[in-house]
Amino acid sequence: MRLVIIAATGATGRHVLDQALDAGHEVTALVRSPGALAAEVKAVRVDFADPDPVALAEAVRGADAVVSALGATSKAEAGIAEAGTRALVEAMRAGEVRRLVVLSAAPIGTVPTAARPDKPRHEPGEGWFMRRVSGVLKRVLREHYADLAAMEDVVRDSGLDWTIVRPPRLTDKPAAGRYRTAVDGLPRGGWRIARADLGHAMLRAATSPVPSRQVLGVAD
Repeated sequence: MRLVIIAATGATGRHVLDQALDAGHEVTALVRSPGALAAEVKAVRVDFADPDPVALAEAVRGADAVVSALGATSKAEAGIAEAGTRALVEAMRAGEVRRLVVLSAAPIGTVPTAARPDKPRHEPGEGWFMRRVSGVLKRVLREHYADLAAMEDVVRDSGLDWTIVRPPRLTDKPAAGRYRTAVDGLPRGGWRIARADLGHAMLRAATSPVPSRQVLGVAD
């Protein structure tokens, strides 16, 4: 398949990229610093804080699917997930690309937005440990989570064939090669997942004939 991967040099995006290449997919990586990628990777420089809409549409044109791990890596970058994804959605429409997989986070299903103010207090499948952790994280990462929640609204309202992937706590452990998934909630009692396994889940969502327009919780 022809895949476009957003934020392919990030902690999760790197796993998606490596696994896509290992699987023989044709990959274009949209990144801020193309020099950080190996020479054999087709890379296009895109600053999602201020993207060129014409160049972005050309970069995604012809893709079978787009996989985005875009998100703020610091408090100063809060807002980039929503703004960058909005630009990406417009580019996909212009480039006539339908399939989009995006990375979010487990607590976002409980973060209200202006468009969706009546979200539940707790995620389905959320155990007592994750429930306590989520409460702390929503206070500490308030701006970051608000950005992701707004990004999810952009995706949901895009009209594209989307999947939103929500993991809990991420680790840098080697891939376990197995993980659980749940639609519209976390796998029961799930509270962590290795980034390598998360990358596999995102790639699988993009390349397998799974139902679109759904939220997919993933955990070990």
